[in-house]
Amino acid sequence: MQRRHLLQFIAATPFAGAAARVAAAPAAEGTKLLVVFLRGAYDCTSLLVPTGNSDFYYASRPNIAIPRPGAADGALPLDTDWGLHPALAQSVLPLYQRKQAAFIAFAGTDDLTRSHFETQDAIELGVAPDSAQRDYRSGFLNRLAGVLGAGPLADVSPIAFTDQLPIVLRGDDAKAANMALAGVARQGIDARQSQIIASMYRNTALAQPVAEGFQVRDEVVRAMQAEMDAASRNAMSPRGFEQVARRMALLMRDRFDIGFVDVGGWDTHVGQGAAKGYLANRFEELGRGVAGFAQEMGDTAWRQTVVVVVSEFGRTFRENGNRGTDHGHGTVYWVLGGGLAAQAGGRIVGEQQALTQATLFQNRDYPVLNEYRAVLGGLFQRMYGLSAAQVAQVFGGATAKDLRLV
Repeated sequence: MQRRHLLQFIAATPFAGAAARVAAAPAAEGTKLLVVFLRGAYDCTSLLVPTGNSDFYYASRPNIAIPRPGAADGALPLDTDWGLHPALAQSVLPLYQRKQAAFIAFAGTDDLTRSHFETQDAIELGVAPDSAQRDYRSGFLNRLAGVLGAGPLADVSPIAFTDQLPIVLRGDDAKAANMALAGVARQGIDARQSQIIASMYRNTALAQPVAEGFQVRDEVVRAMQAEMDAASRNAMSPRGFEQVARRMALLMRDRFDIGFVDVGGWDTHVGQGAAKGYLANRFEELGRGVAGFAQEMGDTAWRQTVVVVVSEFGRTFRENGNRGTDHGHGTVYWVLGGGLAAQAGGRIVGEQQALTQATLFQNRDYPVLNEYRAVLGGLFQRMYGLSAAQVAQVFGGATAKDLRLV
């Protein structure tokens, strides 16, 4: 099937939006963009470990800190200030060393609600948090596709690898398809160990207190799991992403120019672990998925591809009483691709500051120094040659911040 015929078929299906054109943009033919949304707010402080001020970090996280560089399962040193979670040693670190990955610390939105749903919506819509009105019919990737489609990339084709068309690709500016490549994998609660322990106390004076204790524990775990499931908004799990990433790459390489996928399971209020454990396993799965995507794209297409990994916000710098972290503010974005600029690839980019108690936002979170609309606007300028007016069509009211990523 020729690409033109494929797009006509997609446009005729129920999940395609109506077409419209806006001001032209000198888009680069062959350029690919994939946005990966980590729903649930991942703990960026475990991903990008602030080794430059380690005393404050280790005092703030006595149970969940990543060990120091050089220690067993220690952070992988990236520069004098930052280390990478060891679960990414075989996947993302090689990309970073080849200057095909960069991290934007202190990134995010100025939204202060700390609500998964409010902030996810605001980011997908591409609007300022104080915007008086939100048009849920128009997401920023749909508007970007519309801008590009009016220029040399006349047959621009966006796709969401999701069950339903997400907010970010809704709109009348461009035709958009959605195609779920994996089912949702949810974490079950394994009661085997609880049953074994309870049996040890059967027919003793402690039998009832032990049973009641496990019942309360199970109720709490179910409540936390329900919140995580809700925050994930039916997104696939990191393991699901790992399994379908190569299929996504084949579709992006041969047929689609803009892609979006969401990955859930990041709301780690309880028992997130450190170098090993729940969060480490999620990082390992996500990293293998990203590396598999890059490999499947092939060298030529990967040089023209940019992958951006975002999340609605970060998590608290200090651990909570359940050896987890709570809703925070600033986070860390990932930018990957075979064509990253020499001054950006293999670096932590954007405005930064030392992490101390005095510099934490509201004495608890990373501050936002690199606002997401400004950062993405600057990236799109670089990738596609957009003018300031065209960036304004995608992110109304935002001023592009050029981090020279590509």
